[in-house]
Amino acid sequence: MTDIHVPTMAELAAKGEAPDILFWVGCMGSYDERAQRITKDLCKILHHVGLKYAILGKEESCTGDPAKRAGNEFLFQMQAMTNIMTLDSYQIKKIVTACPHCFNTIKNEYPALGGNYTIIHHTQLIQDLIDEGKLKGEGGESFKGKKITYHDPCYLGRANGVYEAPRKALEALDADLTEMRHCKSNGLCCGAGGGQMFKEPERGKKDINVARMEEVIETGAKVVASSCPFCMTMLRDGVKHFDKEQEIDVLDIAEITARANGL
Repeated sequence: MTDIHVPTMAELAAKGEAPDILFWVGCMGSYDERAQRITKDLCKILHHVGLKYAILGKEESCTGDPAKRAGNEFLFQMQAMTNIMTLDSYQIKKIVTACPHCFNTIKNEYPALGGNYTIIHHTQLIQDLIDEGKLKGEGGESFKGKKITYHDPCYLGRANGVYEAPRKALEALDADLTEMRHCKSNGLCCGAGGGQMFKEPERGKKDINVARMEEVIETGAKVVASSCPFCMTMLRDGVKHFDKEQEIDVLDIAEITARANGL
């Protein structure tokens, strides 16, 4: 697909228009080189199905999740209030994000500060688009029979109960979905949550992402499906730890869906 123009809210507002949905990109999706590929593929999907969307661009700031998890409630509230004022100035009602941390914070913590929005995770949107027949899971790379295992992000799964949407998106590709020992409500953290992404791990016998990758290897899966940019980083580091980069690929649900649809 050729490059597509991703409009900002400021651009649409200047024309007196409003999007069907706001794409909240998040810090990782904006600045992390690997996560930027997820951002691009989600934009391709939104463009492909004809959904009118926009981003905040330079007006978007961190949701405040890392600050809150690290114990700086004051900084979190400052960041949150700034975002809420921006969202409300554009009368935003519906938001989609590819980051479970952003999803959880906006969904569960912004309402207490006056920010009330309908927010969905990108795997939920993808599932809805598949159910509506707008995404077919064909026309591009075939995942039929390919052994895939899915890693449940903590802030999507255990914190918000979203387990089926990402799995249904994979099942639509006729892939061989195999579960790890720890999955769904018994899932295992990637090791980056709670602000851990930005600090060294505590001393112990084994890093969490290494333990998680051992479970991935047990399944014999060739692809680890993720739906969180933080998990993506930790899982890829786990693959490198075991020198499995030629054997195991780590892909986001949006990337897999985009590939399958030839986007």
